[in-house]
Amino acid sequence: MIWTKRPTIDDLHRIHRDTVVAVLGIEFTEVGDDHLCARMPVDARTKQPHGILHGGASVVLAETLGSCAAQYCVDAAAFRCVGLDVNANHLRSVASGWVTARAEPVHLGRTTQVWQIEIRDEAQRVVCVSRLTMAVLPVAART
Repeated sequence: MIWTKRPTIDDLHRIHRDTVVAVLGIEFTEVGDDHLCARMPVDARTKQPHGILHGGASVVLAETLGSCAAQYCVDAAAFRCVGLDVNANHLRSVASGWVTARAEPVHLGRTTQVWQIEIRDEAQRVVCVSRLTMAVLPVAART
């Protein structure tokens, strides 16, 4: 298990009240031993003017999962994780329904973490592949 403190679905929903995560309708769905999953609706909140999933909404989903996962892999009393870089390749459009995302670690280091996030449509086709790099900072450090 990768977690310093294993998150619960309730914990994840509670800390995201009144945030962009709640506004976009992102729902955490699974906490595995080495991954974190969530889903997001493809609706008026997450579509761009052409009627398909907005790439920025996909990035919010990816960064949300990777950031949450990163923080639960460190001692929260001593460290905090902040994003350094996010990359997203948008491979397929989605016009309705839900997309699901799964974050898995590529590297869990002392000062950095790298997360791979795949977003899939309801037919399990890959919609977006994202990579998120996180800095692991002492709680006392300022960004």
